[in-house]
Amino acid sequence: MVASTHKSAQLVPAFKRQFELCALKPGETVVFLTDRDTDREQVVAGLAAAAELGNVAYEIHVDLNMNIPFVGINPLSDQGVLEALKRAGLVIAFYVGFFAEWQPEIRKAGGRILNILDTSRQLLRLQGTPALRAAAKAGEARLRKAQRVRLTNAAGTDLRWEIDQQAPFLCHYGAADETGRMDHWGQGMIAHFPVEGSASGRVVVQPGDVWIFPYQRFVSSPIELEVRDGFIREIGGGLDAKMFRYFLEEAQLSESDMDPFAISHMGWGLNPRARWDDTVAFNGNLEDLAASARAYPGNFLFSTGPGYKRKTKGHIDMPMCDCTVELDGDVVVDRGRLVDPAMIADPERAYH
Repeated sequence: MVASTHKSAQLVPAFKRQFELCALKPGETVVFLTDRDTDREQVVAGLAAAAELGNVAYEIHVDLNMNIPFVGINPLSDQGVLEALKRAGLVIAFYVGFFAEWQPEIRKAGGRILNILDTSRQLLRLQGTPALRAAAKAGEARLRKAQRVRLTNAAGTDLRWEIDQQAPFLCHYGAADETGRMDHWGQGMIAHFPVEGSASGRVVVQPGDVWIFPYQRFVSSPIELEVRDGFIREIGGGLDAKMFRYFLEEAQLSESDMDPFAISHMGWGLNPRARWDDTVAFNGNLEDLAASARAYPGNFLFSTGPGYKRKTKGHIDMPMCDCTVELDGDVVVDRGRLVDPAMIADPERAYH
């Protein structure tokens, strides 16, 4: 009980700091959107922090659990619930809503969404900073000016594609501080979508790369992928390759459905407080890895399935180590290390 009280004592100030990072204004309403798996201590701390700041806050509970195989489902079909969320200044969502239809509706209405998907210890450890925000904004600016990307590694990866400048960019620094913005507390990464059909080449996933979604484990054997015209066409390797193929085939709606094999969002991590070995340190627990595994600096997030105009049943997120990323021929990540000074968040400026 003492440990829990100590954590609660830390959580309330952390939520107050988070509201500051999210530019919460006096008089703005905060809605906590929860499900069956939501950590009640986090909700209580968040409500208390909002009250201490003088903001009205309340909870809307949806009786659902996370469904890993399905991406982009819309559980908020009730118009009354949606209208309440659209009237809030800041929505704190405790379950995955990425690619779902309700999040864009809230954002188009001017609301901000902050996703909380991690344990309290990770919220405290990975909380964003002004330095992380600056690094993510610098990375997004580089992506918006670029046309072509090349991904390579020593294992034989050589994948090339064009950046879809009409698609949304993912610039996550752990704060929903701008009108219509969505972010994820603890996250620190930038990503983009390829022009449909432009990705071609070879991807070799190596032992030690992270399989964060859906399995939360290290890759133990090579996965060799041949990509043509935006889709994975061939999968080679041992056990991990078999799992990779099995998961995507199970996501097919028909034998001709190639959408689960499409190349989805791709980008790299920036949060200096996230670590590659968190996958071991937290025993593959998704609630400790949702932000961290995608955010450790210099990882390259390779993913399959949904696009900003494409819904799929299956989705794979695989942060890869030791990759080199080139934007229009300029190296921005060199063998897993960030080399652009503007994209390096100084940990000495982090909150302690």
